[in-house]
Amino acid sequence: MTEINDYITNDYKALDSQDTIADVQDFFIDVPFSHFSVLNEGVYIGCIASDDIETFDSDKKVTDYRYTLEGFFARKNMIWLDVLEVFAKNHTNVVPVLDDDNSYLGYYELEDIVKFFHETPFLKEQGGIIVIKKSILDYSMSQVTQIVESNNGKLLGLFISEADVESVQITIKIALGSMNDIIQTFRRYNYEIISEHHEDNYLNSLRERSDYLDKYLNI
Repeated sequence: MTEINDYITNDYKALDSQDTIADVQDFFIDVPFSHFSVLNEGVYIGCIASDDIETFDSDKKVTDYRYTLEGFFARKNMIWLDVLEVFAKNHTNVVPVLDDDNSYLGYYELEDIVKFFHETPFLKEQGGIIVIKKSILDYSMSQVTQIVESNNGKLLGLFISEADVESVQITIKIALGSMNDIIQTFRRYNYEIISEHHEDNYLNSLRERSDYLDKYLNI
């Protein structure tokens, strides 16, 4: 199986702190990157943002604007979810990669990491998605897992997709098992079902009763 660090690339060599801003501006014209790595005597010192250089003096050097560099990076041994978090937190489509000795190894591109995510069972394997909601004080990941597995469901993955001070929404992907049985069990444990499901007998029953009542009132 492909490892995430197989996606480390050096298609473009890192910028140097002694490069002129004019050269960096030309570089960003040719590439679709929001940021790019800067080295000083071979040592990573941060990323320069393509938006920032538009306002810089083209005759100056990168080192003159060192204070604007953003210091985010990923480690070579980081798991893909942590790498994805670095992308998200820094609003970037490029993340430099360093080893444990802080040596610069290259960079990840967001497109490659998303491609890696698409190869995970959470997205690749067929299954159903359920989104549930509960009070932030009452929910339990172990209980969510137990509900799925007690109904012979195979859990492909779950994550907190939304949260505030009062409640959380949990997105779950499930293979096998009866979706309806799983949904009804969640309801018995006071989880609100956010997603809609054709096989949801409870909602179907409510709709049928509502339709019957509408017909009765229209007689």
